[in-house]
Amino acid sequence: MIAIDTPTASTDFPVAPATLEEAGLKLDLVVQLALKTLHLAGELTGGELAQRLGLMFSVVQPAVELLKQQRLCEIAGGSVFGGPSYRYHITEAGRARGAAALEQNHYVGAAPVPLEQYRRYMKAFDSRVSNQVTRERLREAFSRLVVSDTVLDQLGPAINARHSMFVYGPPGNGKTVISQAIRNLQYGDVAIPRALEVEGAIIRFYDPVNHDAIPLEQESDRIDLPIMDDPRWVRCRRPLVMVGGELTLDALELKFNAATGFYTAPIQALAGGGVLVIDDFGRQNCSPRDLLNRWIVPLESRVDFMTLLTGQKFELPFTTMVVFATNIKPQELVDEAFLRRIQYKIFAESPTVPDFIKIFENYCRDVDVEFDRTLVEQMLSKYYRPRKIQLRGCQPRDLINHALSLASYRGEPRRLTYELLEAACAGYFVDDTEAPPVYA
Repeated sequence: MIAIDTPTASTDFPVAPATLEEAGLKLDLVVQLALKTLHLAGELTGGELAQRLGLMFSVVQPAVELLKQQRLCEIAGGSVFGGPSYRYHITEAGRARGAAALEQNHYVGAAPVPLEQYRRYMKAFDSRVSNQVTRERLREAFSRLVVSDTVLDQLGPAINARHSMFVYGPPGNGKTVISQAIRNLQYGDVAIPRALEVEGAIIRFYDPVNHDAIPLEQESDRIDLPIMDDPRWVRCRRPLVMVGGELTLDALELKFNAATGFYTAPIQALAGGGVLVIDDFGRQNCSPRDLLNRWIVPLESRVDFMTLLTGQKFELPFTTMVVFATNIKPQELVDEAFLRRIQYKIFAESPTVPDFIKIFENYCRDVDVEFDRTLVEQMLSKYYRPRKIQLRGCQPRDLINHALSLASYRGEPRRLTYELLEAACAGYFVDDTEAPPVYA
């Protein structure tokens, strides 16, 4: 049972099930999880056991009763409040059975969410989520960046349409920053299952590295409230997952760990409901064609296909906005068929001179250094123009940092001078022109 089916529950988060049927779990799976948990803990109250499994005690109770009947655990004490307050102690036979269960599968923790419940939740999430980004809101979100109106007016419709996109252009013009900022324009939060259950297999889903959990106001020890959030899910900000040149095709598939006996979810699934940024697209070990061949169906159908070690195939919802950030022209990477499926192409253009000066001023403010416009104009006229250096959005930040580091090294005051900026340029830009030899 999930929140979208329950009018009395919150509108965007699954509700804790009260029975095994509502949890969508088989008794044997809960028995195995309870046994492994008791094996590791030795003794727990019914409430503590339920809490570790992320379930109400009413869901766990049939499993506990079966363990008692099979003499795998026994009641070691408790109070008159019944099952949740009883202390359950694992027996020697239970320890042996628990050890055997751990050899098959090391997964211990919150009970997994059945695949069908995840599908229903993500379908409802996808239908109710709305990103009606207005021009004013977009400009506010990018207020700390110097981005042209042309770029912003291309981004807005793409975000509202929730289509994947290419963000391309010369290096150093903020493609990655633009891609990251898209996440901040996405409203609301999303529920991430701690784990999924598919045909008896367990897939670890929630990843604290890529998922930004939102603390629950609800007390975690209130096990048997009639309406409460399902602890098998984690309320998170809509994800932002970033990968770069290290991306391989294997990262797009389920990964089975033979040592633990369970799977981990692929990166596009971790980014479900949010944004997946493929940075430096075209510089991965796999070819762009192979990578996009893997995406071609999910991008169009919004369904991804996964395969278990048994050969069993299943569908996962594909509710991810994929942003391909590259400094290579898209038509040099892929053919027209792929470009058609990625409908939005945003060109991150190089800054104009006024934009460059504005970026310089903004970064001076960020690092608390006095801004002097004449220094920037002098640098552009004396160093940039003679060498025909192209302006890039990253250069003000880099040159200011170089100049300040040089000032610190020399023991000089923390301020910008033309001499420092010229020295920073000399160390920053590649100039392979050799000076003529000097003869005595």
